[in-house]
Amino acid sequence: MRGPVAPPQVPLSVSRAEVFGDLVRDSVERLERRWPQLSEVDFLVLDVPRAPSAEGAEDWTDEPVPLGGVIASGSTGEGSPARVVVYRRPVEIRTKSRDERAMLVHEIVVEQVAELLGLAPESVDPRYGQD
Repeated sequence: MRGPVAPPQVPLSVSRAEVFGDLVRDSVERLERRWPQLSEVDFLVLDVPRAPSAEGAEDWTDEPVPLGGVIASGSTGEGSPARVVVYRRPVEIRTKSRDERAMLVHEIVVEQVAELLGLAPESVDPRYGQD
């Protein structure tokens, strides 16, 4: 119901996808202060990872569902930036609270950035793995 508590310009609710996107942005902002080159990287949130092609489908079922991934620069076209992807639904399924989700999202982002930069996660964020 709209009124003094909820004026028309304020959404009555925020979707889970928007909240999740905010968690990823918060994590990226934390890392960009230490690693300014990350401003050249695209960070994406996708609902779920894409299923592999038919010939490799049986191999995928033996692997755990990925929570994130890295797409190297130039792999989607000449001059395309590197991309870090975080998969929303697998992360949501593995977490119970917003705080737990925020911690897992940050760990995933740190791990993917570390892979992209060729560093250990602890080098990317010294607090990696700490509660």
